[in-house]
Amino acid sequence: QLLLVESGGGLVQAGDSLRLSCAASGPSFEYYYMGWFRQAPGKEREFVAAISWRGDTTQYSDSVKGRFTINRDNAKNTVYLQMNSLKPEDTAIYFCAASTRAVISTIEGQYRFWGQGTQVTVSS
Repeated sequence: QLLLVESGGGLVQAGDSLRLSCAASGPSFEYYYMGWFRQAPGKEREFVAAISWRGDTTQYSDSVKGRFTINRDNAKNTVYLQMNSLKPEDTAIYFCAASTRAVISTIEGQYRFWGQGTQVTVSS
């Protein structure tokens, strides 16, 4: 069992930056592939970014590529999402998730553990 708790969300203006954190508690965090997803009001949850257990492989959705960076610190059991050049369309609840599959995945059904989410609101 892995417990995930997101933090770092808030209200910012377009063009600002935020860094989200996802702290994990439980065994063997370093062996989980981690992902970030988001859900905007009235929309389905969508993939944002994912990272391998070593942190040497990452993947991003086209909508955030070049603006967001995912990384992790296995010593701190934490995965981060650095979000730069934020846009109003980035407004959503952001969730981190952990997958036991040893492959980068954009599919939420392949992630076993989920956090409760943190709200990010970007004003224009």
